Amino acid sequence: MSNVSPSSGTPMAASPLTRAVLEIDEYASGLGWDQPARLFALVDTARLRTDEPELAAQLGLDDGDAIAPLTPIEQDEIPAGTPLDEFLGTIAWPGAVAGCAMTVERLMLPPSAEASVPDGLDEAALAQWVAAHPNRQEVRMTVAVLRDGARESALRLREKDSPNEVLTGSGLVPGLAEALLATFES
Repeated sequence: MSNVSPSSGTPMAASPLTRAVLEIDEYASGLGWDQPARLFALVDTARLRTDEPELAAQLGLDDGDAIAPLTPIEQDEIPAGTPLDEFLGTIAWPGAVAGCAMTVERLMLPPSAEASVPDGLDEAALAQWVAAHPNRQEVRMTVAVLRDGARESALRLREKDSPNEVLTGSGLVPGLAEALLATFES
């Protein structure tokens, strides 16, 4: 596990969850494209500093008052070849985890392409069709949720790979947000 540290380039966001999403997006951006999906626990920074001072020191959270309210902690690598929905179905978070986040890269098409999808394609054939489509866009989605149901997302297009071009909003990737929220159900 590793801490995702914000750099001076991360803008101050309106909410702690938005700030965490942007920090994770910035971290993922620094790793480059064509990366596997990544899962993060979101922990309350103040609680972490109090309950686990040694871990907080290890993560660089013991110095300074300008620490973000939520600390993203990257989890172990997601097993290759495992569908995300199946993997997420195996996750159970301890009580100290306030939320979770995931980054994943996908190809997307504009809504206008929906009408031209050939009928009868299975999942593999559809993926090949999308990959070959001239209007496809590569996108990195970062989605975060809190136990109370709050959610936030950041979308970054590969062709507009700039911190100033990141789109944020709570309803951008509803399916992934719901899947992440389900990891908190007992």
